[in-house]
Amino acid sequence: MTTDVLVDSNVILDVLTEDPQWFEWSAQMLAEYANQGTLVINPIIYAEVSVGFNQIEALEAVLPPEFFRRDSLPYSAAFLAGQRFLEYRRRGGERRSPLPDFYIGAHAAIAELPLLTRDVRRYRTYFPNVELITP
Repeated sequence: MTTDVLVDSNVILDVLTEDPQWFEWSAQMLAEYANQGTLVINPIIYAEVSVGFNQIEALEAVLPPEFFRRDSLPYSAAFLAGQRFLEYRRRGGERRSPLPDFYIGAHAAIAELPLLTRDVRRYRTYFPNVELITP
């Protein structure tokens, strides 16, 4: 059975930066899910990873389209992200604009994609129906 998996930027960054704590787990998960199906990113994830690069060509080299499918962020996911962000603010959250995690979680929810991440708390709180692949 093949599985498409939305990959959070933290997992990609763990591998790119060779994070001492998370590199091994993140690299193993990327390899495992690439073998089982398709790794998916969206413009938010692409943007978060891009901050470590000076040229788009270098970013494209580490996020090759043949390895990472690029999905658009559905408008219904943007709406859901806004609704969950409003819930966050009502619970006392201090940020003034929706965090990338809300867009990523909403994309996973709307597209019914499992989410490969190690940032569990916010996703479980605001997107409890999203299947999380976590350490």
